[in-house]
Amino acid sequence: MIEARGLTKRYGKTLAVDDLSFSVETGRVTGFLGPNGAGKSTTMRMILGLDNPTAGHVTIGGKKYHDLHHPLRTVGALLDAKWVHPNRSARAHLAWMAKSNKLPARRVDEVLDIVGLTSVANKRAGGFSLGMSQRLGIAAALLGDPEVLLFDEPVNGLDPEGILWIRKFMHRLADEGRTVFVSSHLLSEMALTASELVVIGKGKLISQSSTKEFVAKATENTVKVRSPQLAQLREALQQASAELTDAEDGVLVSGMDSEKIGELAASNAVVLHELSPQQGSLEQAFMQITGDSVEYHTGLEAEVQQVVGATPAAK
Repeated sequence: MIEARGLTKRYGKTLAVDDLSFSVETGRVTGFLGPNGAGKSTTMRMILGLDNPTAGHVTIGGKKYHDLHHPLRTVGALLDAKWVHPNRSARAHLAWMAKSNKLPARRVDEVLDIVGLTSVANKRAGGFSLGMSQRLGIAAALLGDPEVLLFDEPVNGLDPEGILWIRKFMHRLADEGRTVFVSSHLLSEMALTASELVVIGKGKLISQSSTKEFVAKATENTVKVRSPQLAQLREALQQASAELTDAEDGVLVSGMDSEKIGELAASNAVVLHELSPQQGSLEQAFMQITGDSVEYHTGLEAEVQQVVGATPAAK
């Protein structure tokens, strides 16, 4: 378990993290989201003892990172996939890490096999693609078989097959009872990977909740309806105080769930061709909630914010 309490970090006059408190539970994948410059990387560095907080503290299993007797056996992390001497092979890099942390040499080949790098284990890491470097970084994080894992943009540079592998792998780690904390900008993937979310902006906590709750609070769920008797159904829905928005071949209904719409259609002898709930996306929710925390806005972002705020969320 990771616990941050009042975590603050200043760099001169710049306040990178501002009185940030959150917790990351065991047995689940927790996503760490925020706009660029929100303080995510700084927070992860403080968790790992790479930066000292100006105020507050963060603990892993009740201890600060520097107080852990065998750090790699407790915490594994991937922050920079290219943090490898380019002239070292993947095997040599991991062997050096294992020896320096008094880990068994056999563990090197085990993690190489886990991440699918056995066939290139003796090749120079400097010649690896970004995706291969990501896999090597994940292997290094797994080396000590840790209880807690931190990943910063782990799917960066991976192909669709690699992204699917990462998703399933993180779920497996969580199912084993480990704590998995993942920062990513790929929101569509985070929606499939993380069951919990910690969202920050300008160094402050914006939200901590389940992914489902985060999306539900920020977006409006609607129901898409198609019918050959749409005019009659529209009138009945409006009389029942439902809100309607035109959609392709039908309408989007808000303020009424699909069961009530179906019952209303039946009572008015209206034939339905489609009755499908439309849920908001994590991307829509993220933009809606973090809009005020974005450091630099472009004209396109402003247009998207207006669209998100003005129309019902549809998948």
